Amino acid sequence: MQLKGKTAVVTGGSDGIGLEIARHLLAAGAEVIVVGRDVGRLAAALAEGFDTITADLSDAAGCDALVRELSGRDIDVLVNNAGMGATFQVGVPFDVGEIDRCIFLNLNAPIRLIAGLLDGLRARPEAMIVNVTSGLAIAPSGKGPVYCGTKAGLRSFTMALRAQLAGTRVHVMEALPPVVETRMTEENRHRKMPAAECGRQIVAAMAGGRNQANIGMTAVLNAVYNLSPAIARRVMIRY
Repeated sequence: MQLKGKTAVVTGGSDGIGLEIARHLLAAGAEVIVVGRDVGRLAAALAEGFDTITADLSDAAGCDALVRELSGRDIDVLVNNAGMGATFQVGVPFDVGEIDRCIFLNLNAPIRLIAGLLDGLRARPEAMIVNVTSGLAIAPSGKGPVYCGTKAGLRSFTMALRAQLAGTRVHVMEALPPVVETRMTEENRHRKMPAAECGRQIVAAMAGGRNQANIGMTAVLNAVYNLSPAIARRVMIRY
């Protein structure tokens, strides 16, 4: 895809992977609308040259408000990157409200935004939807069942959506990052990919028109899974 001159919306774009995707899109000549809920980080994004929209996508009202805000604008690229984790572990107290927000933000929100913006995307000469899932969408970790479940659901939705939009002007890409250095992974002791490199690889895959971008160690996991799903699941469930 030719990114220069395109208008891209990046959810969760004021921090972490989303911010780095936004930066690389901007460097490629795109106009970038960063969506987030932290006013301070959005102000910093505005100072970098991004357009910004404040939105909380963890409920239906926030998603609907964003679709209304974007109404009438020519959007060429939608990057569904916003996401969060939620604690669900036997013997450990957990917050059901947090679990509901995680499910909505990670899975419901991308579907609602695509549904709300799809007609506009289909009217563009060239358009793209990018859903950011995770290597854990291929094979889950026992430490994060809710997060893994939402990302696996989004992966399945992405594949089915790509089949539905085959032959149209809307390209559907899935990006599967490994563990990346972000605020969400601060307590994760595994080796992490720098967010800037992850963002660079995702945008390069977008420019290359790829269907699936297996980033970093996710490429190894995907290869193992293709060889033996049982081995991949056995390894990752303890990850």
